[in-house]
Amino acid sequence: MSATADYPTLLLRRGEERRLRAGHLWVFSNEIDGQRTPLDRFAPGQPVLIAAHDGRVLGSGYVNPHSLICARLVDRQGHALNRSLFVHRLNVALSLRQRCREAPYYRLLFGESDGVPGLTVDRFGEVLVCQATTAGIEHLREEVDAALHKVLGPSSIVWKNDGSMRRLEDLASEVLASHGPLPERVRIEESGACFEAAVAGGQKTGWFYDQRDNRERVLPWLAGARVLDLFSYVGAWGVRAALAGAEHVTCVDASADACALVERNAAQNGVGDRVQAAHVDAFDFLRNARAERRHWDVVILDPPAFVKRRKDFREGARAYRRINEAAMQVLCRDGLLVTASCSYHMPRTALLEAVQAAARHLDRQVQVLASLHQSADHPLHAAIPETEYLKGFLCRVLPA
Repeated sequence: MSATADYPTLLLRRGEERRLRAGHLWVFSNEIDGQRTPLDRFAPGQPVLIAAHDGRVLGSGYVNPHSLICARLVDRQGHALNRSLFVHRLNVALSLRQRCREAPYYRLLFGESDGVPGLTVDRFGEVLVCQATTAGIEHLREEVDAALHKVLGPSSIVWKNDGSMRRLEDLASEVLASHGPLPERVRIEESGACFEAAVAGGQKTGWFYDQRDNRERVLPWLAGARVLDLFSYVGAWGVRAALAGAEHVTCVDASADACALVERNAAQNGVGDRVQAAHVDAFDFLRNARAERRHWDVVILDPPAFVKRRKDFREGARAYRRINEAAMQVLCRDGLLVTASCSYHMPRTALLEAVQAAARHLDRQVQVLASLHQSADHPLHAAIPETEYLKGFLCRVLPA
């Protein structure tokens, strides 16, 4: 890996290097020595050497003077941010995925946890779907493409850069193929099941690999059950529940396109007769189901993030309580609730408190049978708590 003699230096204020030395990778704008290295001297995404107040180099990274997180450390040895570095990071990440997955369908790169802050890559066989959430990765996109070519030789590389995080870095929204065609849909294999998901019009990168290990853990509980899958997207939970022996599955999603793919995925897995898709808002569905006195043995709740920012916590926590309470109202007397949150700002303890508050309001009691976590291809960085975002519980809900 080449040296970085031509990289400018970004100096920290005295004592502000402690968090980086402890293993974190983020530098906030108020930690910069603005007198010696004014941020307005740097261009968004520019590679830099990050140094302590005394000039000792902490490593190489990139900067964005317009963002609260104004720099990210990428390599502690100070190597250049080029194809060679990304090839190395890819190979290290690939070795983990090949150990925990038998087929090439997984999250290949998970940002900071895989040493590539701001970059996500999901693998769908020969198709790679990438997301750049920082100006630094946007600046380095050609180097990333070159590394992906060298390591995997994919048929398509898609950059699905339409996430809300890009706005924090003053980046435009776009979806494009930097190599090969831009597929309308991608194919996913998961434990013998086959799915299709949209790329350009789909959520995130098109699929939620982060729940795969949780599906494996929960599915043995679903044989013979009537299952309600709320916020179902394209049916990962619901179709696999039917394949696991569920008597009937109702998938609910507010997207008509997602519901169409639920039906398509159910049919191609041979369970179309036991999976029904309902195109309706989940809260509305639950309100109507309660009025009609409908009940299910299992309710699966995998909603979008209700708490996207710290200041939204109070309102978001109420939303989690409301949806869990509504779900319990349509559960059978001895029913199972699978509940999850992908909100980093909704701590695990707060989610359980919301579930318990909902249960007590309905005069129910909850037994937690298992704690749920993001899948192994979304590893946690031990020094970066922000890399742990997905949490959930498998609960038994009983009369008080």
